[in-house]
Amino acid sequence: MTKIVSWIKAKNTVQGWKDTGLEVCFTNGCFDLLHYGHISYLRAARQIADKLVVGLNSDASVSRLKGNHRPISNQISRASVLAALEMVDLVVIFEQDTPLELICTLTPDLLVKGGDYQPKDIVGADWVIQHGGEVKTLNLEQGYSTSLLEQKIKEQGCSN
Repeated sequence: MTKIVSWIKAKNTVQGWKDTGLEVCFTNGCFDLLHYGHISYLRAARQIADKLVVGLNSDASVSRLKGNHRPISNQISRASVLAALEMVDLVVIFEQDTPLELICTLTPDLLVKGGDYQPKDIVGADWVIQHGGEVKTLNLEQGYSTSLLEQKIKEQGCSN
């Protein structure tokens, strides 16, 4: 079974997990230039639930959010890298600027984002809480971000 799935397949899979008593965690992001901070964050998200679903911004969504120079890696590459991680159970690409519709479709037990968010500001928090779930923030590894990596690459140029 591939881990990169359609919304319908994700909904059915998540419901199946929930029906058997498994707890499902959802997070989302661009995950462009996967780095140690991402790995640490995804590992922490998976440790608090039985299954981890990652909502991945599409290429068009990333460009709208981050600018025309992003994403650096296309959505299929980013989804494939995420799917290769043992802590990720499903990857679902969404076209919208926020994952709200996807969260409402899946209704996870847990919704998590990085500690740079306040729980009340996390997209989908109200929906998850209204449906009996929890919203949590997870610590981020300081000094690791795609923007910092991008800046470092620009500063160092193409030198060997």
